[in-house]
Amino acid sequence: MFCVIYRSAKRDQTYLYVDKKDDFSRVPEALMKSFGTPQLVMLLPLDGSKKLASADIEKVKQALKEEGFYLQMPPPPENLLSGHYNVSK
Repeated sequence: MFCVIYRSAKRDQTYLYVDKKDDFSRVPEALMKSFGTPQLVMLLPLDGSKKLASADIEKVKQALKEEGFYLQMPPPPENLLSGHYNVSK
């Protein structure tokens, strides 16, 4: 199984995985509007030979089978002020 990964033109560190190149037919229209024009990043085999940087390969495979896409969002921003308060006490 292969997947095609696209980067969002509107949202930093947001990626959309689909199983066929340029096939966004199963991606909700509202998601495509907020995602912007998809920018091709890479084609990737999901056979475990390569690791995904910020996504669980099994979750990606399951989402592609069930929903037809997988959306990778950026990690939440680190709250540096909270860390400072914990060190100061």
